Amino acid sequence: MDLTIQHFIALAPLLITSLTVVVVMLGIAWRRSHSQSFLLTVAGLNLALLSIYPALKVAPLAVTPLLQIDNFSCLYMGIILVSTLACVTLAHAYLGEGKAGYPGNREELYLLILMAAAGGMVLVASQHLASLFIGLELLSVPVYGLVAYAFFNKRSLEAGIKYMVLSAAGSAFLLFGMALLYADAGSLGFSEIGKALAATGLPSPIASLGLGMMLVGLGFKLSLVPFHLWTPDVYEGAPAPVAAFLATASKVAVFGVLVRLFQISPAATSGVLTDVMSVIAVASIIIGNLLALTQNNLKRLLGYSSIAHFGYMMIAMVASKGMAVEAISVYLVTYVLTSLGAFGVITLMSSPYSGRDADALFEYRGLFWRRPYLTAVLTVMMLSLAGIPLTTGFIGKFYIIATGVEAHLWWLTGSLVVGSAIGVFYYLRVMVTLYLQDSKIQRHDAPFNWAQRAGGVVLLGITLLAFFLGVYPQPLLTLVQHAGL
Repeated sequence: MDLTIQHFIALAPLLITSLTVVVVMLGIAWRRSHSQSFLLTVAGLNLALLSIYPALKVAPLAVTPLLQIDNFSCLYMGIILVSTLACVTLAHAYLGEGKAGYPGNREELYLLILMAAAGGMVLVASQHLASLFIGLELLSVPVYGLVAYAFFNKRSLEAGIKYMVLSAAGSAFLLFGMALLYADAGSLGFSEIGKALAATGLPSPIASLGLGMMLVGLGFKLSLVPFHLWTPDVYEGAPAPVAAFLATASKVAVFGVLVRLFQISPAATSGVLTDVMSVIAVASIIIGNLLALTQNNLKRLLGYSSIAHFGYMMIAMVASKGMAVEAISVYLVTYVLTSLGAFGVITLMSSPYSGRDADALFEYRGLFWRRPYLTAVLTVMMLSLAGIPLTTGFIGKFYIIATGVEAHLWWLTGSLVVGSAIGVFYYLRVMVTLYLQDSKIQRHDAPFNWAQRAGGVVLLGITLLAFFLGVYPQPLLTLVQHAGL
């Protein structure tokens, strides 16, 4: 095919991110400098973010048979880049400067995050099973290294190995499912698979099995029940900024491609697969929330909570029509904001690196009396995750409920209401802990330097945005409506 200037403009966000990887790598080879690697990474990510605007001017455009740049992929690329930018800023504070902080090489963390972000961007622009697999592996492989980055800590090493082994099993299911789909449809393109499935009315047994196995593979990455067992251990073991990346950019990319696959191939969601997805949604909501109730570790609590939140989004996936895509996009934006804020507080409480993260709930007892601004941020994030009105989380849940009601999915909508009620209890438990007073508790305050300030500015920006979009969601709704498939 002939590549024109329009193709390069459309691919600019991905090309700039990939070029940033090379520049950071060459920078490390030339001179090891934590600040230099951080500044190069931030500059590259900002340029990639700005390049989305000209890419929108030429969209929609099928750059190759593998990649489709349209409003939908541009929105999801934007979410991934913003998440990565926030995680990188938090990571800079977490790793520390000089002898204080992380004792190993710090610079490679930025390299791995950039490569994972590039993989996520390939994933959300995919319209072909080949690019789906390439993007997924480019996203996953650097994350194995990121999760085990604090290898001095045995929990981090254990989390990295667990995630790698289970992720490899998920990829095997995904590949087997792709092979079965190809055997049935004779093509790897999403639209061609959709046409082949639509021609027969309901998917054939081979196609249903192939789609089911693909759902298993992607379910592992999204930690949906019953493929969720790795989640709490990996969240707990991973360094806090990496856990933030895993909870936001990584999952957004996988859910984005799942939405595109099922929207381009609507016949894929008919028949027995709809029932399977409904069961997964209800199980994820109920089990995720019930297991979160018993947690005394904030990272594990957020891990189980994320299982429930992706269960909520599966309701819109089952609905598939009407405003389902809009609801998913709104919910993903609200979930990303609140997860970044919550993990950001854990990061700044643990900065600079000191062997283990401040993730035990008792370490947050009476935090209000020591670090009031961090308490304010975490309070808003807990309220938003619970879906309390005037926060962005309420808007997300409202949209999912509206989608469920529109599609007459009463059981699924009921499970969302029950799950949210359970969720309020453990989110409020965290909030109450922040305001208790206990003179005997060990202080875990971190020194406050400019890296901390940069992380603090990011957190305050996230908090204000969570409030602003909760009170006046119109800018977000307009953005999402333009990004429909």
